[in-house]
Amino acid sequence: MRIKLTVSYDGTDYCGWQVQPNGISVQSVLEEAIEKITGEKVKVTGSGRTDAGVHALGQVADFYTEKDNIPPENFAAALNTVLPDNVSVIKSERAADDFNSRKCAKKKTYRYLLYLSAVKLPLYERYAVQIDKNVNINKMREVSKVFIGTHDFKCFNASGGGAKTTVRTVYNIEIAEKDCMLSVSVTGSGFLYNMVRIMVGTLLKAGQGKLSAEDAEKMLISGKRSDGGNTLPAKGLCLMSVEYE
Repeated sequence: MRIKLTVSYDGTDYCGWQVQPNGISVQSVLEEAIEKITGEKVKVTGSGRTDAGVHALGQVADFYTEKDNIPPENFAAALNTVLPDNVSVIKSERAADDFNSRKCAKKKTYRYLLYLSAVKLPLYERYAVQIDKNVNINKMREVSKVFIGTHDFKCFNASGGGAKTTVRTVYNIEIAEKDCMLSVSVTGSGFLYNMVRIMVGTLLKAGQGKLSAEDAEKMLISGKRSDGGNTLPAKGLCLMSVEYE
């Protein structure tokens, strides 16, 4: 049977989702945990390959097992007994035989977290990026509207990305402020390499008065990466959820 997992992890100490020769990945940790409880060597497929240092609250993954002595809904509890503290299976369930976490995904939501402070705040540093308080959030919201819809997002594609096409659909961008925290949540059909980190860097540039909505429109037309903002650090990014219907 095919098992669908919803996984949460702190990506700080991992080289990313995908198995790599130069570090420990979330995928490899999950595969090792599954082998411990089933005795099988399996390949776990994820909905997306989060980069080194990126976190997840609702990553979705799947694997096929020939074991039928563990009910699908019990895999979560069983795996959590052998997984490290920075990885947890939130939910496990049986999936259709042809289910594929990556190919079947319809929408994904990422959240980028910033904190507004003149000084570094150590308790936020692991999951958020410090920015100056003098940021115009309304300007960020104004420019964010330019990116909603189906566009060629070549200007938000970092070098090294292997996507066959740079056309994506962004369904919603929500910018919320609470106390000193600023979050930017982006829901889309899929994302290019570092797309959200570059997009938020560009919105931050707008909030600093260095980029207008007209500039953002020109970026989409020109496709020039150099016209956008900085690629923000991985630690502020979290995969919040993946939708399949």
